[in-house]
Amino acid sequence: MSSLKTKNIVFVTGAFVNSSSWDDWRLYFEGKGYQTIAPAWPFKNASTSELRRRQPHDTDLARLTLNEVIDHYIKAVKSFPEKPIVIGHSLGGLMTQIIVNRDLAAAGVAIHPVPPLGVFPYEFSFLKAGWKALGLFSSLKKTYLMSFKDWQYAFVNGMALQDQLDAYEKYTIPESKTVARGGLTSAAKVDFKKPHPPLLITSGSEDTIIPVHLNVRNYKRYVPNGSVLDYKEFPGRNHFVLGQPTWKEDADYIIEWLNKQ
Repeated sequence: MSSLKTKNIVFVTGAFVNSSSWDDWRLYFEGKGYQTIAPAWPFKNASTSELRRRQPHDTDLARLTLNEVIDHYIKAVKSFPEKPIVIGHSLGGLMTQIIVNRDLAAAGVAIHPVPPLGVFPYEFSFLKAGWKALGLFSSLKKTYLMSFKDWQYAFVNGMALQDQLDAYEKYTIPESKTVARGGLTSAAKVDFKKPHPPLLITSGSEDTIIPVHLNVRNYKRYVPNGSVLDYKEFPGRNHFVLGQPTWKEDADYIIEWLNKQ
C-alpha cells in the first residue's frame, strides 16, 4: 500500500520541446485517477509554430535563466494544498531533482535527466548533441533552434525518418542559451547527502544526449542515507522517450513505483 496521499502531479518539461509533449502522459495518468498539470516555461506558452515564428528574436525567452524556470515550477508545485508528485524529463529531470532536494515534492521521477552540478557530462555524445545550445560563439540575445539534423542525433535516433520529421515539426521549439548555460552553474546544484523524498531516475539504452552511464553516475552520486532512491534502465529508449511507442510501458512502471512508496 502506498503511503503517498497525493494524486496531484506536476510534469516538468525539458529544453528544446513544447510542453505539449506531456499531453498523452497527462491523459493516461488522469485515467488512472491522478490530477495533472504540465506548465509551459515562461515565454513558451504558445504553439510550436508561433514560438518558431519568433525565432531567433524572442528577446524575452533569450534572457530567461535556469533559476527563473526553476522558480516558475516551484510556484506551480506550491500552488497545491499538499506536496505533489513531480515528474520531469531531460532538463526537467534536473529541475525535478532540485525540487525534490528542496523537500517540495511528495516524490519525484527524473526521466533521462540532465545531471546536477557535480556530475560532469564528459560523454562525447552528450557534448555533440548539446554544445550548440550553449551558444559559446553566438549572441545570447538570440534564441537557439535545434536543426533537424541535430534533432535526429540528440532525440529521435533509431526512428523512421517520417516519424522523426513529424516529431520535429510538432514539438521542437527555440531555446534560451542562458538556460542551457545555467546547467553548468550553481543553479543546477543539489545536496547529494541530504535526505530526500522518494526519487526514481530512469534512463534509455539508446539515448545519445543523456546516455545510460551519465544517468548511472547521477544516481550513484547520491549518498545512501535511508531515503528511497531507485534507478531503472529501459531498453530501446532514445531521448524522445515521452513520444516513443513504448511510452505507456514507462508510464506504467512509474505508476507502479509510485504505488509502492
